[in-house]
Amino acid sequence: MKPMKTPGVYIVEKNAFPNSVVQVATAVPAFIGYTEFALNGNKSLRDVPWRISSLAEFHSYFGVAPAPLFDLVKSDGKASEDPSELSAEGTAQKDPLPSALLQLGADSYELQQKSTAYTLYGAMRLFFQNGGGPCYIVSIGSYDDEIDGDRMLRGIKLLEKETEPTMLVIPETTRLSRANAVKVQQQMLMHCGERMKNRFAILDIFGGYRDRQDPKGDPVATFRNDVGINFLDYGAAYYPWVNTSVYQARNFSFENFTVDGRKELITLLKASLDPTGKNADKFVVPFQEIDWIADGAIAGAAEGEAPTPESVDKTLRAIVPLYNDVLNEMTARMNCMPPAAAMAGIYTMVDATRGVWKAPANVSLNSVTAATVNISHDDQEDLNVTPQGKSINAIRPFVGEGVLVWGARTLDGNSLDWRYINVRRTMIMLEESLRLASKAYVFEPNTASTWVTIRSMIENFLTGIWKQGGLAGAVPADAFSVHVGLGETMTPVDILEGILRVTVLVAISRPAEFIEITFQQQMQKS
Repeated sequence: MKPMKTPGVYIVEKNAFPNSVVQVATAVPAFIGYTEFALNGNKSLRDVPWRISSLAEFHSYFGVAPAPLFDLVKSDGKASEDPSELSAEGTAQKDPLPSALLQLGADSYELQQKSTAYTLYGAMRLFFQNGGGPCYIVSIGSYDDEIDGDRMLRGIKLLEKETEPTMLVIPETTRLSRANAVKVQQQMLMHCGERMKNRFAILDIFGGYRDRQDPKGDPVATFRNDVGINFLDYGAAYYPWVNTSVYQARNFSFENFTVDGRKELITLLKASLDPTGKNADKFVVPFQEIDWIADGAIAGAAEGEAPTPESVDKTLRAIVPLYNDVLNEMTARMNCMPPAAAMAGIYTMVDATRGVWKAPANVSLNSVTAATVNISHDDQEDLNVTPQGKSINAIRPFVGEGVLVWGARTLDGNSLDWRYINVRRTMIMLEESLRLASKAYVFEPNTASTWVTIRSMIENFLTGIWKQGGLAGAVPADAFSVHVGLGETMTPVDILEGILRVTVLVAISRPAEFIEITFQQQMQKS
């Protein structure tokens, strides 16, 4: 108050309460990947972290799904080499899945994807179908670009300027070569654990659609060996991949085949209708429509006489079962996805309904029909508890319950401090909330008055978290304690150097991962 020089009455207002701490958002993932376009009106969004809150907004700013191109190739009955084995070196793989084998008539065929297998769009649909909400998209290229690990690293760098994201997901790391996938995932962990310290990485396992006993290698053991040992408490991984219902067979048609693939398809469709080749006169109309597939167009016919691609597709679905079989296999391949995006949606849903302190496990996955590998109780033992501590969370089917997330550990599974995902994410929330609230006291007098105010502010916030179930303890004193003051957290030298130290101890609730029920017989009493 300025000095009083004129007689009169002066009103002085004083704040009675300390500043409040606002809990920061806990479930705002950032996705990095390739999109159809990246535009806000006429302004480019390429390499710009952009916040959206729905799939409709994604369509508006980043477009729709890519149109995959497949080929049908005669096979000797053995699938081609696994792309994940062939791409240990190099830049990227067009398709991470081995060719699918189809028995069409007397011959075997391979269904091979020839276009680059972009996966961000499918991942976004899976994210929103599992409870996803606001998120950030970093578009690093279009469907005309090759998938490149260096662009992903640049996208991670761009997120350093954004404070809101709390999770990091890059679905297309599984489309890189193994060497580049490792490099990107290690940078994801470093970004979360060293540079930002306020977000959590959800990683996909390279080749995670394969069984661990696959003769071509154990994908889990390979992932554990590749990921290293740094910042493991800031990340989690899930195994295996999942078969989803994101795409439907109606989303694809003969137009999703290459020119050579269409020619092979024409031969197969005609053979399926007339195996002997002696009754072609009975199938004149369908044969005519099948012939249009060659170019996927209606050129060369009189106006009004040529069928449209849509009508040809509809006719073939109705009268040629083999056509439906081929499209169903194509759909199944497109629906085989890594689970990280779905888990980002699960984290968001659990945070919204139960709180960030609830472990994101024992929850069913939406739009997931099955896991690519059926894990048993014994199979999960090595996933969950391993001497190296690199825990991998299982996705398992249970009879009558669907496909459930059956694990809640970070990659740092041997750490008593950071073993559980909810513990790490709760601590991130507490640290970030208190950091932002305490900025109001920078350059305030380093005296007892300021210390008491800060202590009250933090205690009020933690009491609210305790009441919601985020901290363990019968009373607040058991759940947390706040220490600040000269002789308690600071020395006179600290005060002379302008340092104000606050120590906060919290007892974060941990999940009941193992429940043991003991039965014992007793003597008959009556």
